[in-house]
Amino acid sequence: MLMQRGVAALSSRMPKVVSPKQHAIADYITLGGFALMAALFWKRNKRAAVASIICAGAEATNTMLTDFPGGITGVISYRNHLRIDMGVAATCSALPNFMGFEDEPEAKYFRALGLSITTLAALSEEKARTYQGRERLRRSA
Repeated sequence: MLMQRGVAALSSRMPKVVSPKQHAIADYITLGGFALMAALFWKRNKRAAVASIICAGAEATNTMLTDFPGGITGVISYRNHLRIDMGVAATCSALPNFMGFEDEPEAKYFRALGLSITTLAALSEEKARTYQGRERLRRSA
């Protein structure tokens, strides 16, 4: 997790080059990676497979509830999505320790995806504008 803090600190000084749409695409790719890891790990390491399912669920929930292109309901603002991403990344990186497979090869995948989620969130634009959900809420009020 110390490495994640370093990546976040370095990335925060870099220009924000990832648009919300690109971020959404990367989130769905990450979600697919977790789902693939769950399927591949199922026979040889159930704890890693369950951890992959947990991470996939967290990533899917955060992505689908966000108010940005690719989100479905627009309940979470994009700015909060980026904050939640940091929590998902930390959880993803820590799950091998919590679930007791930190010394096994599968742990590397969780740490790598945790770093990639951190980097993506740190390099993403924090646009204040909303996309779909808030406009729907305003119209219905």
